[in-house]
Amino acid sequence: MSNVANASDPTSPAMTSAGKDERTVVIVEDDPNIADLVDLYLREAGFRVLQAAGGERGLELIIQHRPVLCVLDVGLPDIDGFEVCRRIRSTPATAALPVLFLTARDGEIDRVLGLELGADDYVTKPFSPRELVARVKAILRRGVTAPAAEQTTFEIGDGIVIDVARREVRIGSGPVALATKEFDLLAHLARNQGIALSRQQLLDGVWGADWVGDDRTVDVHVRQLRKKVGDDLPLATVWGVGYRLG
Repeated sequence: MSNVANASDPTSPAMTSAGKDERTVVIVEDDPNIADLVDLYLREAGFRVLQAAGGERGLELIIQHRPVLCVLDVGLPDIDGFEVCRRIRSTPATAALPVLFLTARDGEIDRVLGLELGADDYVTKPFSPRELVARVKAILRRGVTAPAAEQTTFEIGDGIVIDVARREVRIGSGPVALATKEFDLLAHLARNQGIALSRQQLLDGVWGADWVGDDRTVDVHVRQLRKKVGDDLPLATVWGVGYRLG
């Protein structure tokens, strides 16, 4: 199966003003059978798909084509998927790129590490291709900008500004690079400042009511928010309940 779509193909998706391809997904997977299977189902769902058999090549495709999402294996022949995710999150141009891990590593430590690195979802092999496509679509739905009628800018703590419309967090004049789900969680907490929200409420509001997973996912993302935003973030743990911002 061809792994690069023709840029002049009239069926190829349009580019945004920022040069981001609105329907491109990059698959980083060294098993060609799995890569082609995911490729097939994503194309049937209307996506343009690019494949890379190694981490370095995957990063090159991500920088070059600005996809909307990356499906990422952990066990790669050069650098592993965790390192790829680290580089994605540490590069300003790609820090907000949604990442879905698709891997045979099903241990709790691996799952937690993947989420701590900023993954938006973690799917283990063997997997259902249809469910994988549904998870991709769910991640992308959650990334849609809030309606203009809603409040889109919040100031919390000591000079921390959350701009939902721009999907930016700033402290003073400096931006803070957050993963997609980390930003969504912080924005949801900001919309409900002063209210103690349970882990299940946060899962429903950020990951969606149909998301299947452990509620410790919330704890992992809270730890990452505290680490990245810093001590000025007024995010309190409400013991026996969940978390409260402000």
